[in-house]
Amino acid sequence: MGYRAKRVRTNETTTKTSTRDNLNGVFAMINQALDKSSSQHIGEQSRSPISPLKVLYQDEDIVAIEKPPGLLVHRSPIDKHETVFAVQTLRDQLGKHVFPAHRLDRPTSGVLLFAFDGRMAAQLGQQMMQKQVHKTYHAVVRGFVYNTGLIDYALKYKYDKIADKHKRPQQPAQMATTTYESLARYEVPEPVGKYQSARYSLVKLTPSTGRKHQLRRHLVHIRHPIIGDTTHGDGKQNKFAKSHFSFGHLALNCTTMGFHHPSSGRWMTISSEFHHEMATFVRHLENFRVVLS
Repeated sequence: MGYRAKRVRTNETTTKTSTRDNLNGVFAMINQALDKSSSQHIGEQSRSPISPLKVLYQDEDIVAIEKPPGLLVHRSPIDKHETVFAVQTLRDQLGKHVFPAHRLDRPTSGVLLFAFDGRMAAQLGQQMMQKQVHKTYHAVVRGFVYNTGLIDYALKYKYDKIADKHKRPQQPAQMATTTYESLARYEVPEPVGKYQSARYSLVKLTPSTGRKHQLRRHLVHIRHPIIGDTTHGDGKQNKFAKSHFSFGHLALNCTTMGFHHPSSGRWMTISSEFHHEMATFVRHLENFRVVLS
């Protein structure tokens, strides 16, 4: 399947109102994140990224946490020297076994859902396979992103020589779609690479599939890589964000997850704030906001 990225036709007034409402919601999250961390020591970002993990929701069947960037969900042969994982840390924190219902890449932050038994976790996983789970992400990307659009671009599974050595040979590309919405644009009057200024956009991302590194690969495909993406992104922009804004993480956060409770069946929506470093990064970028027309 070839590349297709297109603007979604919408009522212009409705789109502007929706974007304004979304942006207001984002900055409410940013303010909450910064207010909560204002009393903490500034050097905290260099400490271990966990202990304790922030619990967003918990009942007798499930628990959702706010995963910080840099934390592995579980043991991985790729990072065999790591000793800190979300599964073990949460188990020790709550005093009971937990089973991840899904995963977030190590550099991605935000909502991470667990169940207290394997059957519940499998039920949640089945919802995700059947596309019954709604996830929303926010990201800061390179360049100006305009309006709302749909990325419809099939992705091949990216095999890792260590972690995937026992998996089947390369399979055909699988369907992958992501909706994006531009919320704000920024222009920093400093040269980066061949450009005379550094341009960024704050975007809302809604994937309808869950391929490996889908959001990062889709944003690269439309030439708007996520800031801080060291695998698929723009090294010069990452270096600039690090030196100019002291931001050295992936600017991608899973902000909401909606699903049916595996026991009661009721629809639930769990939300997460931006982690402190990403909230600070976006707050700094606000000084360079370009007004949306």
